[in-house]
Amino acid sequence: MLFLWKNTGKYSFIAMPVFLTLIVIEKLYGIYIKNDTAPLIDSVSSISSGITNSVKDVLGLSVTFLSYEWLVSKIALQHLEPSVLSYIIAFFVIDFYGYWSHRLAHQINFLWNKHAIHHSSEEFNLACALRQPIASLVNLFTFLLIPAALLGVPASIIAITLPLHLFLQFWYHTKHIKKMGFLEHIIVTPSHHRVHHAINPEYLDKNHSQIFIFWDKLFGTFQAEMDDVPPVFGITRPANTWNPVKINFQHLTLLIRYVYISLQ
Repeated sequence: MLFLWKNTGKYSFIAMPVFLTLIVIEKLYGIYIKNDTAPLIDSVSSISSGITNSVKDVLGLSVTFLSYEWLVSKIALQHLEPSVLSYIIAFFVIDFYGYWSHRLAHQINFLWNKHAIHHSSEEFNLACALRQPIASLVNLFTFLLIPAALLGVPASIIAITLPLHLFLQFWYHTKHIKKMGFLEHIIVTPSHHRVHHAINPEYLDKNHSQIFIFWDKLFGTFQAEMDDVPPVFGITRPANTWNPVKINFQHLTLLIRYVYISLQ
């Protein structure tokens, strides 16, 4: 499974110029309409996290306890050849995997450490999409790819589809795109994801889906953005720092301190 994360890091470096260009366009557009949603220092902090995370992936600084290749070799009921169908299956299974790993990162205190940085900005802009964790050194959720392994989707297909799935989550981190009509019922939109990043009681821990919004509707975690409840962004215990390394390990430090005090 390690090479899958290396591929993601490699493709992230390739995609980074596109992301940075779009971040600059969003910044200029915000200035033009006199609604700049991307303060410079906030964006720099986000971009620094994104670059650091990509370096970590490229260097292979992560561990998985269950290899997808091993799963396929042991439980596949058939072996699919690379095809349009195998890519479609991989995409849907990865989206299911993404929903549950994302939801568990919000609900399990220890796992929140690796996800808190993504929510730590009190702004909401394209740069926030790059606030990814360097603290995610262990992958625990390969078992969620079991449906793809049962169908015999090759590991090479997963390796290509994973970064594509990740990159498609970039565009909806913006305040400038309002509700999108019928698409609100099908895919995750900026409106849905603004709810996810908000700390308002009405919005907290909602909309964990990554591409298709129906996972939230199916599993009871959906919440539409309400016109009379503007989202307030950030985390309930503010980071109070621009340092991406401190933000990455801030929650883990708090957990260690809590355990230490409890043992006294």
